[in-house]
Amino acid sequence: QAQFVESGGGLVQPGGSLRLSCAASGSIFGIVTMGWYRQAPGKQRELVAHITPRGSPYYADSVKGRFTISRDNAKNTLYLQMSGLKPEDTAAYYCHAPGRVDPWGQGTQVTVSS
Repeated sequence: QAQFVESGGGLVQPGGSLRLSCAASGSIFGIVTMGWYRQAPGKQRELVAHITPRGSPYYADSVKGRFTISRDNAKNTLYLQMSGLKPEDTAAYYCHAPGRVDPWGQGTQVTVSS
């Protein structure tokens, strides 16, 4: 099983930027699609973006044009560059491999507020 450790969250004002990182253990990172998910209080976890092993990205409509997903397969690390942050982006952010049953990490909290 892979394990994921997210970091980089924090409190930011509307319009601000943050860069999230996800360190993955195990041998699967370089050969699977990886994704960023988020879960706001009282809401279901939702997919924000994912990226194939070769680097082809997908974005949810709500973040398209504002967020950029990337990966460094040599470092087993996934990134999410977030800009133009809005209060509705406030959530706990998690990385995971879509379709796999690895345990979820602790997540990293992003709070967008003035």
